[in-house]
Amino acid sequence: MWLVTAGLAAALAAAVLWALTVGPAGLGVREAWLALTAPGSSSLTPVQEAIVRDLRLPRILTAAAVGAGLALSGAVIQALTRNPLADPYLLGLSSGAGLGAVTVLLLGAAVVLPVAAFAGAMLAMVLTLGLAGSLGTITPTRTVLAGLAVSSLAAAATSFVVFWTAQGDSYREVLGWLMGSLAGTGWNTVAIALPVLAVVGLPLMLCGRILDAFAFGDTAAAALGIHVPAVRWVLLGATAVLTGAMVSVSGSIGFVGLVLPHAVRLLTGSRHRVLLPLSALAGALFLVLADTAARSVFDPREIPVGIVTALIGAPVFIMLLLRRRRIG
Repeated sequence: MWLVTAGLAAALAAAVLWALTVGPAGLGVREAWLALTAPGSSSLTPVQEAIVRDLRLPRILTAAAVGAGLALSGAVIQALTRNPLADPYLLGLSSGAGLGAVTVLLLGAAVVLPVAAFAGAMLAMVLTLGLAGSLGTITPTRTVLAGLAVSSLAAAATSFVVFWTAQGDSYREVLGWLMGSLAGTGWNTVAIALPVLAVVGLPLMLCGRILDAFAFGDTAAAALGIHVPAVRWVLLGATAVLTGAMVSVSGSIGFVGLVLPHAVRLLTGSRHRVLLPLSALAGALFLVLADTAARSVFDPREIPVGIVTALIGAPVFIMLLLRRRRIG
């Protein structure tokens, strides 16, 4: 475990430093490092230092936080639902956030977009858990079905709003957000993503033993002294808060919460005490690299990072489906 942890941490640090150098400004690793550690004393111009400190660094930190949050949420939801193909958007969070974000974008109130997206995600979570609870005891199957219903409803509402009101530049802005993009992120998005990751994500990482119990079923978890309905509500709620905050600053970035926990399981096994923190590290590394590719491969044009994650995640998802069929 410690070797894998050290390797992922070192790779993440190297990826962050490398990503600081990628772009049309033509900066090297040494220049990027000096811009961070000794501003004003290097040979860089104020504009070059500002590019590193105020444009690239906050975007990279946001990408790392979002990747870590989505991957951690995916590992938790897969354990709670006992569904290895689940991801953070299973509860309708992405569709709910999309509806909130699209609404304020089309109203011309983009300044409150993170708040609206987060509120939409929380409303979707409340509706999902409320619908699952109205059917009786909240079980993994009922939660999944309720999430699919809420997700479909929110997606339909979003499509209707876009069709009815979007045009010109607003249409392109909405489309870019729905595809998932970190363009335009800054220190304000870092101030949202990192504190939520610390306040909500770190406690979730300490729930490994509880999630191990859930992996054996509700009966086994109850036999170990866990109050299953209450704990499931709390963990799903915490996951929804974490996912909602990440989606509010990045848009709908898919497959991170699905693919990364599985990749980590191949290295470390299914013990959640190990899986959760390593999934967060792997998610941060993955999204930093994916976003760097999104903004540089087709330079001077930039594509939404959600396209990059889908191009990687979709084939992996297909392989997981085929693997489950062979096992079944």
